Amino acid sequence: MDLAYIPSPSTGVIHLGPIPLRGYAFCIILGVFVAVWLGNKRWIARGGTAGTVADIAVWAVPFGLVGGRLYHVITDYQLYFSEGEDWVDAFKIWEGGLGIWGAIAFGAVGAWIGCRRRGIPLPAYADAIAPGIALAQAIGRWGNWFNQELYGKPTDLPWALKITESANREAGLYHPTFLYESLWCVGVALLVIWADRRFRLGHGRAFALYVAAYCSGRVWTEYLRVDEAHHVLGLRLNVWTAIVVFLLAVVYMVVSARVRPGREEIVEPRSGKAVDTAEETDGPQDAAKAGGEAKNDGTDAEDADPAGTDSGNAGSGSGKAESENAGSGNGAGSAAKG
Repeated sequence: MDLAYIPSPSTGVIHLGPIPLRGYAFCIILGVFVAVWLGNKRWIARGGTAGTVADIAVWAVPFGLVGGRLYHVITDYQLYFSEGEDWVDAFKIWEGGLGIWGAIAFGAVGAWIGCRRRGIPLPAYADAIAPGIALAQAIGRWGNWFNQELYGKPTDLPWALKITESANREAGLYHPTFLYESLWCVGVALLVIWADRRFRLGHGRAFALYVAAYCSGRVWTEYLRVDEAHHVLGLRLNVWTAIVVFLLAVVYMVVSARVRPGREEIVEPRSGKAVDTAEETDGPQDAAKAGGEAKNDGTDAEDADPAGTDSGNAGSGSGKAESENAGSGNGAGSAAKG
């Protein structure tokens, strides 16, 4: 008799009053909120504006969901297009089935669109959001627990996962690979946060570290899984994907560190609020501070107007003009770095 094991939920649906919410969808939604929340804090710490991460996530999240589902359907097409299967099930995303590889790839396309619209360098945004993505994955894996899917090989360990019998699974105790990967993703998030503070990673290297660290853990969790999967040269397809993506991430970190060392000084163009501050200043010194690096063009405001009647206005106008030029230059430089 097994005295210790992790029970599976009796149902995959959570009822919020009269509204039914599937556990899988709930975990995905909660993970997105955590990723945006942490990403926003990191973006502000890098000098960005509050709300920018959420604005870009509006593009990245839908693209990511579509990409994740496409990867799953394409790599497991037999589940939907084989004889006796209903192809309409390919659209039932709430029943599970999101490939992280497709989610990240398509999500990056959506993020690129959002960043381009805001004049923000994509690598800087990716660095800010990387730990949040890892935490979102950690939370999202619990959706597999609700669906009783993607478990590992049979085991008698005290933390074995109890699976109930259904048409597509056999009752028994199995490795809780969802839990292994969830804990691994939490560790990846902590690793990226620590490394980013310690080495001031920039130009996409924090994101590349997240990718490499996640892939190294995905290899061994994938090895434990017993669900149906395509094999190439004796290894599951996702194992090969993890190996290839891991190598690409490591190469990117090495090359990027040599070509573009250090970290971006500016991650987001100056907002209109900074320009308004220059307009409300009373003298040339305040206007220069609001504009950043505004300089006199060879004549002092007091020399130009000895009587002092127009010096404040002249200084304010000069500071305003050069403030706008400085802000424009910073915005162009930021966009060029992306």
